[in-house]
Amino acid sequence: MRNLKRALVVLFILALATLVLFFVLENQQVVALVMFGWSAPALPLSVVVLAALLLGLLVGPLMGVYVGLRAKGRARRISG
Repeated sequence: MRNLKRALVVLFILALATLVLFFVLENQQVVALVMFGWSAPALPLSVVVLAALLLGLLVGPLMGVYVGLRAKGRARRISG
């Protein structure tokens, strides 16, 4: 049973890597982003999208921790 789980995990990772590779290969158009007058260097669209995804994966949990700590502090002030 353990080997079956490992095989499924490996297949899932390979499928995910294949999808990411296809995404990168299909989105090679160069784009330049401009925000508040600041211009980012021209990068392939796939790099911009993957960077936004990774940034969201980092910011999401950090915001969750922040909200949790604020709620815990608020609960302490109310009860104590």
